[in-house]
Amino acid sequence: MTTSQVRRGGGHIAYEVQGEGPLVVLAHGMGENRASYRHLVPLLVAAGHRVASVDVRGHGESSAGWPSYAPAEVGADLLAVVRDLDAGPAVLVGSSSAAAAVVFAATDAPELVTGIVQIGAFVGQPKLNPLLRMAMWSVLHSPRLFGMFHNTLFPVHRPADDAAYRRSMVANLREPGRMAATRGVIAPAEPHWTARAPQVRQPVLVLMGTRDPDFPDPGAEARAARRLYRLAEARMVEGSGHYPHADQPQRTADELVDFLAVCTGA
Repeated sequence: MTTSQVRRGGGHIAYEVQGEGPLVVLAHGMGENRASYRHLVPLLVAAGHRVASVDVRGHGESSAGWPSYAPAEVGADLLAVVRDLDAGPAVLVGSSSAAAAVVFAATDAPELVTGIVQIGAFVGQPKLNPLLRMAMWSVLHSPRLFGMFHNTLFPVHRPADDAAYRRSMVANLREPGRMAATRGVIAPAEPHWTARAPQVRQPVLVLMGTRDPDFPDPGAEARAARRLYRLAEARMVEGSGHYPHADQPQRTADELVDFLAVCTGA
């Protein structure tokens, strides 16, 4: 696929587009790249949607070295993609760290956003003991260790091409500035997305894997996110880990297509 770019300040955001129909914009989590959605995109295209998968700033083919990787800035990047395509309004889907970004986008430019989906959203800051904090510090400074950590986020199912994707991801993380971006998208920033959530007026879907190892109780985390919104529902993907769009793409697509129909009035 052809990579497109949109300029943002002193850098560029890379994205690719497939399909025709109402626009859906996909944003991945820390350390990954737009290929995280490689199994979901064809399913959404087949369901009649135009899908833009984005490399979050500092990741993939997007430029590195940004002064800020805060969720509000990532959300503004997603809005820039919608404007660049002149195809809005769009439904924005954010996984993991990008789940915060879609909230800022929805409240900053509601005329460009018809709905948001949060996959594996963190409502609270993870509480780590000193040993785990040290281990996470190492993970966030080493592409190889990040790849090993990423492997643990698929406790039940994993894509057949998972090993090849991870090798490519780690190779990208070895490029200058990529690990700084990985740390940047999860660095504490104010306001936290949960403070903005009550201002969202569009429909919201919270998706969470029942076996997501990032949470002691994934169902409780999903319900906590849902309660922040005026109009939201939480759905669990049975047997899925932190990336339902990768380990259970058909089930994830089924949930998304139902939600997209609500957002677009189809």
